[in-house]
Amino acid sequence: MMKSSFDVIIIGGSYAGLSAALALGRSVRQVLIIDSGKPCNRQTPHSHNFITQDGKTPQAISQLAKEQVQAYPGIQFIDAVATRGFRTPEGFGIETEAGAAFMAKKLLFATGLEDVMPQIEGFAACWGKSIIHCPYCHGYEVRGQKTAILANGDVAVHMATLVNHWTKRLLLLTNGPSSLKPEQAALLKNKGIEIIEKKISHFEHYQGQLKKVFFEDDSQLDVPVLYARIPFRQKSGIPEQLGCALTENGLIVVDQLQKTTVPGIYAAGDNSNPMRAVSMAVAAGTMAGAGINMEMISEGEAVAH
Repeated sequence: MMKSSFDVIIIGGSYAGLSAALALGRSVRQVLIIDSGKPCNRQTPHSHNFITQDGKTPQAISQLAKEQVQAYPGIQFIDAVATRGFRTPEGFGIETEAGAAFMAKKLLFATGLEDVMPQIEGFAACWGKSIIHCPYCHGYEVRGQKTAILANGDVAVHMATLVNHWTKRLLLLTNGPSSLKPEQAALLKNKGIEIIEKKISHFEHYQGQLKKVFFEDDSQLDVPVLYARIPFRQKSGIPEQLGCALTENGLIVVDQLQKTTVPGIYAAGDNSNPMRAVSMAVAAGTMAGAGINMEMISEGEAVAH
């Protein structure tokens, strides 16, 4: 029977959570990982820009990590959705969707973000496959191809200037009237980037591979890859519920050791870092695990050897 009290509860069992668990397991801490098994990159076919793991599937990387973490007896997993957090005299409690409650001295939220998809038919099916967000993660595989960018304003200028390094066959789709300043539009046109201000109707694709963009005026654009910068929200509302501050962009505020603004609560991974990459999440998880252990040592919390 699973016990109900731990040194640390980690909510989220993907890269940041598993990395923190590894550091804590090796520090002989008693850790519970609560994970629903639905990472935000689950549609992505391959992960890149992470040394030793380049080109592997996200699932393969996380599965190997989980196997390695499970080798440490202090680590336990539960497949569940955390729905509520609360304070206790010793620290914190987490309640799951099924009504189970677990207690810990420290919490680590490695809960990631939830992308808010635009209400354009076909977008969600292509997201992470042929509609992508990051040239560092995906740009090499689609270099030189005819490419569109779905963005507007300052974000569009930034993305177009960046992606233009990987391909010169570039178009900007503003999905309606452009909000570019005249000098910004001139800059992009000087780079040979066509600006299309038509409203998008839908994306035609085959199993997530983009084929065409259809516009509301019935015109269409043949293009196999599109970059998009879309809004996001915290996947879990528990950190904010417990008083953790958010940045103006909606990320959890953390310091260099991944401490939030609430003593005893840490956050790591995409939920607190604008650089959404596997390597960044792993590094943040390691830092959080070491930081939590050091904090418990300074508080005089012994480990059970």
